[in-house]
Amino acid sequence: MTQTSQRPLRVLAAMSGGVDSAVAAARAAEAGHDVTGVHLALSANPQSFRTGARGCCTIEDSRDARRAADVIGIPFYVWDLAERFREDVVEDFVAEYEAGRTPNPCLRCNEKIKFAALLDKALALGFDAVCTGHYATVVLASDGSRELHRASDMAKDQSYVLGVLDERQLAHAMFPLGDTLTTKDEIRAEAERRGLAVAKKPDSHDICFIADGDTQGFLADRLGGTAQGDILDESGTKLGTHEGAFGFTIGQRKGLRIGHPAADGKPRYVLDISPVNNTVTVGPVEALDVTALTAIKPRWCGTPPSGPGTYTAQLRAHGGETEVSAELTDGTLHVSFTEPVRGVAPGQAVVLYDGTRVVGSATIATTVRRETAAATSC
Repeated sequence: MTQTSQRPLRVLAAMSGGVDSAVAAARAAEAGHDVTGVHLALSANPQSFRTGARGCCTIEDSRDARRAADVIGIPFYVWDLAERFREDVVEDFVAEYEAGRTPNPCLRCNEKIKFAALLDKALALGFDAVCTGHYATVVLASDGSRELHRASDMAKDQSYVLGVLDERQLAHAMFPLGDTLTTKDEIRAEAERRGLAVAKKPDSHDICFIADGDTQGFLADRLGGTAQGDILDESGTKLGTHEGAFGFTIGQRKGLRIGHPAADGKPRYVLDISPVNNTVTVGPVEALDVTALTAIKPRWCGTPPSGPGTYTAQLRAHGGETEVSAELTDGTLHVSFTEPVRGVAPGQAVVLYDGTRVVGSATIATTVRRETAAATSC
């Protein structure tokens, strides 16, 4: 049984100003629910307009959301959550990079803003559910509990960034786009049929609070400018210098600016980031192979698993699935891969699946490499 309710609900539709959230709100209203639109003002200074498909939460976006709500025929409000967003998402993002980890701000926003601050306020005002334009599905299980499942169309599935939601949050979540097999072009065509001006608006693919896409510049401004350090190989030999370890991520190949090639002539990749001594270690791609990891701060989409289990795992928002065995011990999730995977970085989320069902999510703390069999952590 899907999330579709047999009775009309009071629904608060989070409208970003994009096409997905507009169509989701329209579908919820068309289904007979009492829908109110809300745009979240997440920037303390949303004066600048979008450049291409970058950024979000600008004045332009709030106006686009308001026009869409007018066309749908629903009430519309703008709620200021800028301070909460700064504390829970932006400052967390900066702190994670400063510690040498690679965070995913979209997960943090879903956890702390859309399905915590927004949902709590919605429930206090008497709403039954929060509706968003995410591609995922909430299923009502036979025992009455809610489960989070992948979208019907795997190509658009966004369950990875929703893996931080617990069962209480899922009980009040509505994703009208998740259970339909439609391409993005068809969503845009539907928006056009409904008279929504956002039908041709480009998607935003970047970190919403870094409108120009310059993550390294953004971090440098907030972490005290450049801090020169060494780029080392696996033996500790200095190969070059960098202007701040926070500007690198595990698995990065481009932008290393190493003065001379490796002895074998092959590319080198970032293997390790040490904020303590401000060094970046690089090496061959094979050295990125990870066989196991530990993850902390687990969040379960339902009852936590007990004992060891076999699952599939997703490690990036647009990554594929890989087979794993996992067990929760004293609050730490231990995950072993059937086959080695590459580019796994502390700070990222590992999301476990049982078929299409999302079991839960946790933050990667350490990884174990195949060749060294030694954990790297931050």
